[in-house]
Amino acid sequence: MIHKTALVDSKAKVSNSVNVGPYSVIGPNVEIGEDVTIHSHVNISGNTKIGNGNKIYPFASIGNDPQDLKYNGEQTKLIIGNNNKIREYVTIHPGTVGGGGITTVGNNCLFMIASHVAHDCNVGNNVIIANNVPLGGHVTIEDNVVIGGNSAVQQFTRIGQMAMIGGMTGVLHDVIPYGLSIGNRNYLQGLNLIGLRRANFENKDILGLSEAYKMIFATKNLSENLNKLNGTFKENPLVKNVIEFINKDKKRSICTPFSKE
Repeated sequence: MIHKTALVDSKAKVSNSVNVGPYSVIGPNVEIGEDVTIHSHVNISGNTKIGNGNKIYPFASIGNDPQDLKYNGEQTKLIIGNNNKIREYVTIHPGTVGGGGITTVGNNCLFMIASHVAHDCNVGNNVIIANNVPLGGHVTIEDNVVIGGNSAVQQFTRIGQMAMIGGMTGVLHDVIPYGLSIGNRNYLQGLNLIGLRRANFENKDILGLSEAYKMIFATKNLSENLNKLNGTFKENPLVKNVIEFINKDKKRSICTPFSKE
């Protein structure tokens, strides 16, 4: 059902099961899947594809031009998966040519009020981003990450799967999978052990990760510490994910327990 005051471009591909509320605007290059609810006063524009079962709340702005001075109207994309909740005043922007041309959001995410996903970000599945959290351009957020309210994530930062970021944290350094990160400028407080147990990982793997964590961050020389890990640790799937994450982009600084504040 499309409300009589909504403006839906005739070229937009909007499924019959979509509900569009009063005064919402949907542009010509937008594609929206089944069972999507768009509340009042929502703006969806650009080359934007939205999957099934999403709920988009009033005053959200989806697909408008990136906040990048180099952007000059190029035809870039925004792709949003299924069953996400996009709350009031959330903004999500498409990619830029310099960043690969695409912003992606996975499935089952919650974007709380006034959070922002900038150009060329890649957000995984089951991610929770609390109120007033901006993600800078080119940020990668892996699956099952939780970011506390009023935090800010610097451009190009990576946050590994099942990591948790405390409220009001400035995230300048990449956060390993399963890490807990806090601080005015973020540092590691430990591991997300409660989250790991709730996810039903085997206890032996969690204990192995805890031991490996102590070795990896025993000193500030992470490369040397990683080389000391034996085969038993490297067979642990949780430890393996952490090692791969650290080694994947050696140009990026890794968040450590050594406070930089």
